[in-house]
Amino acid sequence: MLLRTDPFRDLDRLTQQFLGNTGTWSRPAPMPLDAYRSGDEYVICFDLPGVDPEAIDIDVERNMVTVKAERRPHQEGEGVKWELSERPLGVFSRQVMLSDTLDPAGITADYDAGVLTLRIPVAEKAKPRKVAISHRGDRKQIKA
Repeated sequence: MLLRTDPFRDLDRLTQQFLGNTGTWSRPAPMPLDAYRSGDEYVICFDLPGVDPEAIDIDVERNMVTVKAERRPHQEGEGVKWELSERPLGVFSRQVMLSDTLDPAGITADYDAGVLTLRIPVAEKAKPRKVAISHRGDRKQIKA
């Protein structure tokens, strides 16, 4: 149901580990996700801990969903001297291509405890359905 669009994701992750995880708007860092089907919907969960919900942008164009987010440094007043900073900062982005069996018009988004959850309903045309069989005497006609 979901199609991968980033064949170099693992290479990018490895490179980011060695060079630092800061992303920019022109070259955003990837964000991890989980995707699964639950009943008549697909669920995609993006890890975005520490990101302000106002800094998350979700765009849908045809069957492509793009999620962008920005984690800004947390400062507690002037004169802050950082001793250690391991959490990645900057811009994060991920694109997910949806198959034709999903309905991008029905996407809903929820953000809780640092996890952005998108719920995408399965399109009516992709749901299983019963086909009625009518018959007249010995002749059977199948209707679809």
